[in-house]
Amino acid sequence: MNITVQSIKFDADQKLVDFIKKKAAKLGLFLDNIIEGFCYLRLENVEDEANKVVELKLNIPGSQLFAKAQAKTFEEATDVAIESIRRQINKYKTKVKNNVSNHKEILNSEEDEY
Repeated sequence: MNITVQSIKFDADQKLVDFIKKKAAKLGLFLDNIIEGFCYLRLENVEDEANKVVELKLNIPGSQLFAKAQAKTFEEATDVAIESIRRQINKYKTKVKNNVSNHKEILNSEEDEY
């Protein structure tokens, strides 16, 4: 899976970019047909310490998964966003599996009618 990391209005450290790519690559264990991914890093103008924002977007066949997380560090926000995407992947896989099994049931019932 190819993931593009883009930092908005600041330069991200190579260590941070490598961390994000390593974490995102683990999503390939849950879903093998991820087309590409984008990660956007921003600093919010708020007085709170948790001003680091990570937005993660994955393109998969027929859909797009998106997660946004805000935390004190980019690493922490990345972990939250990755976990959110992982849950979305599980929902997506369940939905696809149910659609396939329902389709098979419909085909079998149509064959029984003939």
